[in-house]
Amino acid sequence: MTTARDPGLQPERTRLAWRRTLLALTVVALLTVRLAVTRGPGEAGLAALAVLGWSTTITLCWRRATGSGRPRTGGPLLALVGLAAVGFALLGALLALRGL
Repeated sequence: MTTARDPGLQPERTRLAWRRTLLALTVVALLTVRLAVTRGPGEAGLAALAVLGWSTTITLCWRRATGSGRPRTGGPLLALVGLAAVGFALLGALLALRGL
């Protein structure tokens, strides 16, 4: 006898959590670009690094955030996203301390 698995709301909560994460990364990347534009070329390297990290994270996590297709699971992807989140949190703290 086979029973159908009822996933409930867990998949939707997971998609929403991924979307919130990507939104937070987008905000920090945009603030970093704003810093580079308003404060001059000295901040361009930081902005380029933020945009590179943002685009990489968006590319890797898009399936999880939108729920399209079968997402990649666990392993190196999760570790990479965790590392990116920590890096963006530190970058956000740095921006807050600099008064942006």
